[in-house]
Amino acid sequence: MKKTYAFLFSFVLILTSLSAQKQDVFQQLEEIAIIDQKVMMPMRDGIRLATDIYRPKTDQPVPIIFSKTPYNFNSWGDGEKRTRTAQRAYEAVKRGYAYVVQNERGRYYSEGEWDILGVPTTDGYDAFTWMKKQTWSNGKVGTLGCSSTAEWQMAVAALDHPSHAAMVPQGFGAGVGKVGRFNEQGNWYRGGAHQLLFTAWLYGVEHDKFKPRIPKGATQEDLIRISRFYDLAPENPKVDMSEALAHLPVTDMLQNIGGKREIFDKMILRKPNDPDWLEGGLYHEDMPFGVPSFWFASWYDVSTGPNLELFNHVRNNAKDAEVRDNQYLVIAPTLHCRYTRATENTIVGERSVGDARLNYDEQIYAWFDYWLKGEKNDFQQKTPRVQYYTMGSNKWQHSETWPPETAKMTTYYLSSDGKANSLFGDGKLNRTKPQKNTTPDAFTYDPMNPVPSYGGNVCCTGNAVQGGAFDQSQMETRHDILVYTSEPLQEGIEVSGFIESTLYLASDVKDTDLTIKLIDVHPDGKAFNLDETIQRVRYRDGYEKEVFMEEGQVYSIEMTPLSTSNYFKKGHRIRIEVSSSNFPRFTRNLNTGGNNFDEKEGVIAHNKIYHSAKYPSSIRLPIVQKEKVGQR
Repeated sequence: MKKTYAFLFSFVLILTSLSAQKQDVFQQLEEIAIIDQKVMMPMRDGIRLATDIYRPKTDQPVPIIFSKTPYNFNSWGDGEKRTRTAQRAYEAVKRGYAYVVQNERGRYYSEGEWDILGVPTTDGYDAFTWMKKQTWSNGKVGTLGCSSTAEWQMAVAALDHPSHAAMVPQGFGAGVGKVGRFNEQGNWYRGGAHQLLFTAWLYGVEHDKFKPRIPKGATQEDLIRISRFYDLAPENPKVDMSEALAHLPVTDMLQNIGGKREIFDKMILRKPNDPDWLEGGLYHEDMPFGVPSFWFASWYDVSTGPNLELFNHVRNNAKDAEVRDNQYLVIAPTLHCRYTRATENTIVGERSVGDARLNYDEQIYAWFDYWLKGEKNDFQQKTPRVQYYTMGSNKWQHSETWPPETAKMTTYYLSSDGKANSLFGDGKLNRTKPQKNTTPDAFTYDPMNPVPSYGGNVCCTGNAVQGGAFDQSQMETRHDILVYTSEPLQEGIEVSGFIESTLYLASDVKDTDLTIKLIDVHPDGKAFNLDETIQRVRYRDGYEKEVFMEEGQVYSIEMTPLSTSNYFKKGHRIRIEVSSSNFPRFTRNLNTGGNNFDEKEGVIAHNKIYHSAKYPSSIRLPIVQKEKVGQR
């Protein structure tokens, strides 16, 4: 009994401490800021967006840091996100900035209807115009946010509002439609396969169309008063998402768990080339880009590849030379939006990647000081173009380009005697190109028994998938995973950049998927995943049309690029896994050639991977060439 009381007493102390911290933040903020909450900012169509404004107590005009978000930032009550908003406001205001946070249309106290990836880009443009006209504004606005608070920024940057002076998008992949080699339509797809993260995410965040609504025209005074009593935040019943995402057909997943369905029901029917992708808030490569940007990505995020591709696209294609020359990038070894959580011993999944801390706030505010305040600081001289963290050697590095200029694409070929199945097979990776015909590796893919997702570059899937690096060796005992491993390295090598791969496939079904995973194998046998991807074979010739397979034919499949920076130490081995599923990160291909999303039954595929002189399956690694002693 005494232990129980002690536990309860400790628990109360923790809650009291957290509440005190929250009060301290707001008290500190009130001491330095003019606070104006529930300002209903008008858009061009008459819709008003709920906005909180925190600005310094000064008569001088100030620059603005602006965050627009679908998430709740109601300052009344308890909650980490609300305390975080106050902390961000405090950090901005004490540095001489106004901090403005706004809900997207249709979210919480904002009027209108919300549509993921479909919120009008004009909302951002109109917000810039409104803020510019305020007497307390110096006319310069910088945008800041991670994930959904970042993803709207790219499409608005295409509109090139004169007050949108700089931006800091972090973990922003779901705002990218098509860019370069990636056609993910806001992370909805990868290689033409649907990513189930959005199914889980929508269950947790979508507001019901029958939700309580504030009467149109409510005054600011009314909104402030009622926000203390009515938070408007839904509390969804807890769901085992690992079980929920296994339901078939996919179209009924949310219905099966009592979720809200309006947006999901519409989007699940969209194919990668649907023209509706061009109507919403996604940024596509044929759009202009007009804003200096300080980009943040991370190695174990869901959208690292598109993020890095977009950085390169803007540097190479923005029409304005000043915009092209003012694109900077940080790539951290963390999960989605976890930049500041790096420690002296940063653990990502099961793998330690060392001391991955970085002076994020210092760099971000130096960036804003330069563009929003006009300070002639040393940001451009002091800040590397690309700062990237190399796992394995566990250190921050820098480069003028991505990939680093000294990275040389080096080809490793798949080989075996036809028995590469599992960790115990004979699959090898080597530098020698096959010179003769060899026996292909065959495996069976049963969509009712898919390869489970284990760790990886993911987010937002609830308890279904835990992101990060995990030892894959137990998973590799499955017979439906082909394993190809190099000999132990005689010297360490750094792989930094985009990893390309070509696989030659034959199958007895009309359509299937191919998956690939890059692994760092330690001398003790632990095998840590670095990145992974998938390709739906019907889209092997592009996403404008579906081309099905014929039995007996061998097809060349170009996989979407992987991305990493990893130092493979001496004695380590390079490994790839090849299979046809990675579930529930990606939907299962039911192998029928049908829609998949509206089907319940699948067929078993018998797939073969070729690695002969005629069909040289390979992976191409960007190996950084290190300067030798005596060279300059």
